[in-house]
Amino acid sequence: MRHTALMSARDDEIIPRWAEGLPAPRAWRDDGAEAVFQNPWMRLTRHQATAPTGAPADYVVMRPRNLAAGVLPLHDDGTVTLVGQHRFATMSYSWEMPEGGVPEGEDPLAGIRRELAEEAGLVAAHWLEVLRLDLSNSITDERAVCWLAWGLSTAETAPDPTEDLRIVRVPFLSLIEEIDRGAVRDVMTVATALKAHHMAREGRLPAWLSHTMLSRVG
Repeated sequence: MRHTALMSARDDEIIPRWAEGLPAPRAWRDDGAEAVFQNPWMRLTRHQATAPTGAPADYVVMRPRNLAAGVLPLHDDGTVTLVGQHRFATMSYSWEMPEGGVPEGEDPLAGIRRELAEEAGLVAAHWLEVLRLDLSNSITDERAVCWLAWGLSTAETAPDPTEDLRIVRVPFLSLIEEIDRGAVRDVMTVATALKAHHMAREGRLPAWLSHTMLSRVG
């Protein structure tokens, strides 16, 4: 029977400074797996597993076939473009930055450039990767990469046939306020906007861009 350490090191794994020098953590062990469902977008795998404590566990993992990618488009006047759509899984309306799935083997930046054009009708001259995320890591190995983009110009939109999108352009600080109110809940959008806010306040973005982002407009 094959045993696999499910929590082995990854190519993009960064160890927090406070964890340096600590004893190596115990890992989950995979004692055998089977695919119970798959389609073009995901696989469900069921595992007979052993927990770090030694306890046996029956574990099911949802494994997307695409990398999640998102971008917060920052306009020169301090506004951002957001996309609104109704989400089937939660049966609720969601305001988000442009996002999409990047197929395995495609360059993530090329994939999110395509999504920005298709969903928001924008192309960007400048791109900055700001976040890598694990999404709901107790039940899925789905990962996300998020960017900031500026130097925007228009392009032709080409939404998916299933997407009924609304596109709005709002002040960056209004987005931060709506996140604080709980009106914007998409995790990639929330995390990227708060990271952008932090970077602007800490002088980690071009000074003119930080100034427009943190100014009251509209």
